[in-house]
Amino acid sequence: MNMIFDFKEKLLDFLGDRLQLSEENSSVAYLALATVAILLVAWLSNFLVKRFVLKFIRTLTEKTKTKIGKYLIEEKFFHRVSHLAPAFIISTLSALAFAKSPTFTSLIETLVNLYLVFIGLWVIDAVINTGLKLYQHSELSSKLPLKGVCQAVKIIINSSGVIFILSILLDKSPLYFFSGLGALTAVLLLVFKDAILGLVAGIQLSVNNMVRHGDWIEMPKYGADGDVIEVSLTTVKVQNWDKTITSIPAHALVSDAFKNWRGMSESGGRRIKRSLFIDLSSIKFLGESDLTELKKISLLKDYLNAKLEEIGPNEEDDLPNEGFCLNQRNLTNIGTFRAYCLAYLGANPSIHKEDMTFLVRQLAPTEKGVPIEIYVFVKDTRWVHYEGIQGDIFDHLLASLHTFGLRAFQLPSDSSLSRLADSSN
Repeated sequence: MNMIFDFKEKLLDFLGDRLQLSEENSSVAYLALATVAILLVAWLSNFLVKRFVLKFIRTLTEKTKTKIGKYLIEEKFFHRVSHLAPAFIISTLSALAFAKSPTFTSLIETLVNLYLVFIGLWVIDAVINTGLKLYQHSELSSKLPLKGVCQAVKIIINSSGVIFILSILLDKSPLYFFSGLGALTAVLLLVFKDAILGLVAGIQLSVNNMVRHGDWIEMPKYGADGDVIEVSLTTVKVQNWDKTITSIPAHALVSDAFKNWRGMSESGGRRIKRSLFIDLSSIKFLGESDLTELKKISLLKDYLNAKLEEIGPNEEDDLPNEGFCLNQRNLTNIGTFRAYCLAYLGANPSIHKEDMTFLVRQLAPTEKGVPIEIYVFVKDTRWVHYEGIQGDIFDHLLASLHTFGLRAFQLPSDSSLSRLADSSN
């Protein structure tokens, strides 16, 4: 410190004696030269830190190959921290060099404090981004997305930073500004209503785990049907199956209804719920010849034997039984077809049998015939594979109808009407 004061005195003497400057001009020249010298030293310190210290840290990180080190470098954490070196140099040297100039010292101190606040906010931003990257590459991130929460934390920290900047510029305590926020709450709620709604909704979505990255959601109101690619504080981006992007306000997902298919994916089963409409005119009792043919189907052999044994021989000897009249129980082709559907699906390795609903049922007749509904779950939830399995099942069942003497209902087409007209002529 004595060396600096001695240097200052010698420099002032040199400016006054040799250059013939007045005392006032000598002080101004000294302040200018000292400022330039301090800035040069600060620049040199910043250069040396980046040139050697940061290089050493990068080399060490590459050798250790840790994720946290990699992400800190990607977010330029060390680069941002290095900017603190010139601030400390300027603060220390200016206090010594300008000890007798309190006004100039106060100005530099204010500028340094502002600089430190900006650098501090910059460094904290890098730390939050690094923590978010670490979290996003962990298994827990698939269950609880925290990007919106991190954005909310950034807003709070940056808002606090603005208050500290104002307190430095106006020379007021930060508590003074924090206490004044209460009076502005009503105004802020009106002006930033949409932003606040988005902020609260974004936190709700994250904390309540309503939507995650990778979820398949449907929201017809916004034309969204696809995978969630981003869950931010105020919006949720969905990539639709046609590769278009739909942005949905976060508060809309909280206030409106939407369908999330995550449960289907996590359960390991994707539902098939589709009906075959059977023409009413094709439904009939099975005769002996029909039963003989159907017994050749291995999947139906046990069912038919059990049913025929249950029905037993006709005990009404005084009634005519030719043609399987209604005086006794008889098997129908539609009931046997239902049994075949159950047996066929039960033999399919791609279908869940026990842990999920496994059902083939007959619904109430409609103007389109009798619906036979298949209600089962496929083990492979991937869309392409699921559609392939479903297609194979119904291809086979539709092709099997004629074996049972059944016909699928189909509205008349131009070709069928033209054939009808030709036959009538």
